[in-house]
Amino acid sequence: MRPRVLALSLALCATAAQADEGMWMPSQLPDIAPQLRAAGFQGDPAGLAELTRAPMNAVVKVGGATGAFVSADGLVLTNHHVAFGVIQYNAKPERDLIHDGYVAADRAAELPANPDFRVLVTTGFDKVTERVLKDARGKRGRAYYDAVDAATKSLVAECEREAGYRCSVANMYYGTDFYLIRQLELRDVRLVYAPPDSIGNYGDEVDNFVWPRHSGDFTLLRAYVGRDGKPADYSPDNVPYAPPGHLQIATDPVREGDYAMLAGYPGVTFRHRMASEFVQQIEWQLPSRVALYAGMIKTIEAAAAGDAEAKVRYAAQVAGFKNTLKRAQGELDGLRRSDAVRVRREDEAAMLAWLGKQADARATRADIDATQKVLDAGAATRERDQLLSAIRSQAQLLGAALTVQRLALERAKPDAERESGYQQRDETLIAGRLKQVQRRYWAPVEKDLLRYLLLQYKALPKTLRVAEIDRVFEGEDEAALKRSIDAAYAHTGFGEETARLQAMKSDAKALQAAEDSLLRAAAALTPAFVRIEEEGKAREGELLRLRPAYMRALIAYRHSQGRAVYPDANSTLRVSYGKVSTMDPRDGVSYRALTTVQGIVEKHTGSAPFDAPKPLREAIAKGDFGSTADPQLKTQTVDFLTNLDTTGGNSGSPVLDAHGRLIGLNFDSNWEAVSASWMYDPRYKRAIHVDMRYLRWLLAKVYPAPHLLKEMRLPAE
Repeated sequence: MRPRVLALSLALCATAAQADEGMWMPSQLPDIAPQLRAAGFQGDPAGLAELTRAPMNAVVKVGGATGAFVSADGLVLTNHHVAFGVIQYNAKPERDLIHDGYVAADRAAELPANPDFRVLVTTGFDKVTERVLKDARGKRGRAYYDAVDAATKSLVAECEREAGYRCSVANMYYGTDFYLIRQLELRDVRLVYAPPDSIGNYGDEVDNFVWPRHSGDFTLLRAYVGRDGKPADYSPDNVPYAPPGHLQIATDPVREGDYAMLAGYPGVTFRHRMASEFVQQIEWQLPSRVALYAGMIKTIEAAAAGDAEAKVRYAAQVAGFKNTLKRAQGELDGLRRSDAVRVRREDEAAMLAWLGKQADARATRADIDATQKVLDAGAATRERDQLLSAIRSQAQLLGAALTVQRLALERAKPDAERESGYQQRDETLIAGRLKQVQRRYWAPVEKDLLRYLLLQYKALPKTLRVAEIDRVFEGEDEAALKRSIDAAYAHTGFGEETARLQAMKSDAKALQAAEDSLLRAAAALTPAFVRIEEEGKAREGELLRLRPAYMRALIAYRHSQGRAVYPDANSTLRVSYGKVSTMDPRDGVSYRALTTVQGIVEKHTGSAPFDAPKPLREAIAKGDFGSTADPQLKTQTVDFLTNLDTTGGNSGSPVLDAHGRLIGLNFDSNWEAVSASWMYDPRYKRAIHVDMRYLRWLLAKVYPAPHLLKEMRLPAE
């Protein structure tokens, strides 16, 4: 029987939040109403828990990040970098939307997004812990994993009986609680307005994670549905989606000290992980990630040099790599700066000492010790697993062939027993990904990238090598690997969309008989990837069973300190709150809260990444800022800082004022705070946002779109 103190309701732990820290589930916000009001929120905190009420009903998941409806006709505001794949998908050397930007003159001119791009509207968020864990109790390892997996798939299948919805089960507090999430899946998304890359990505990697910032990182999309109002694939006959609510962009000035609140879908945080996991992150994971991504970037850029078509096709992938690389380096620097290993070790030691004084805590400590043994076992194959993941995910054509082979393998099973990601519900998304491969693939680039990754793999100890990979990609040196890669790609039709989609329809027997060289390579590799996944499921099952002991102890310990515990982020809807804020990152350096267009001119060199377009420079020189000018600074603002708690996935999150009006669009963190996914340090944590006044000015004066301003009920000046 668990100690009573460890079985406290998680809701009771939402007592007193640390200043501005927290990625709160909307359902938790009524519990921290006093803190919200003290920070300056003027609305009803209880209303924020209602996903069908404003402002939460306007916040949507866009791609792998966040956005928000800003009109009654399905207009969605998100980041330029979130929609960059959409822009790149529609770009060609003769129509370079990346460089020139795009303004749809009317709805007929709006361009369809890549087929797998989605806007998801959350309509339900229900606790289902008992159903998920009912058949898992008393089991271990793989059996525990399978029981949770089966219950999860059953819940999802029930939820998706109504067409047009995408459902998922979210794991909160590392296996302690589970929530069923229901989302309307909007499949027809179109590009409406994108500023030139030299505005949307001004400063590029030089300014990435850096303040002061001068980026107009925003794009407008539109969601469409069939004439019956239901989600549908792209069709010229579709009509704009009528959202349940949309945000109104504020016209009031933004000032230092103003209340700010952000709602979005943060990716993953690890703040409640064990101290040993902090050590692994700092001593191995981040340094190895930096080296891997630096190598992939160098390889792609060298292979694509001098080829305009190749550069366009790999633009989105390289941009993502550069962001990952810089983030990893910043996270490493930040965790070292915050002395994260020492802080987390001391905190964990204090928690365990407290736990030792609680009645009947022996079983909890035994589970915690067992968790550590499972983590140690997983660390033994970490180098191999990281490289194999990159090989599967970053080589576009090989990845497509592996997907087709795995889908055929899974189709032989009842749908409920298929691997997640390969069920009937996933086949539309798989087809969407397969349709666009040729727009993100160039044979010389992919083969060079694959050779780079395989060279890293071949350097691993023999005990970590995989027989199937060694057979398909023979040789230990670069020349031998080049020959084996060339052989795998020599007789393949997978560069053509029709060949990929035809293969997707084939069963395993037909694929085994196929003479396509890449399909044959994928067929030989698939058993190895499946075997490694199966090994991982046994470890994952044990962690699902054991981690709740650590979490219950941590929650109870925090509660004894009068502190709240929000779940680590997991791509579900969260809210953070704080203020428009300055920052003093180090001795003698002070950051003010807002930047202005003067900074654009100061940074301008005429060469990328500081090549401000001529229309922008002329508009700045003219000084006609109208109603968007800041009354104190007497000029046009661009970006602003807050102390909001954010991480990856919060890109595109709307930033709201005390009355729920839209004042900013989140797009980045400062360099000093990139490590916040593991540790929140209030001295350094800041979030960077596009000021909505800059968006309004660009649409009014620089790259005019008066029809969009009118649609968003904004003054055209």
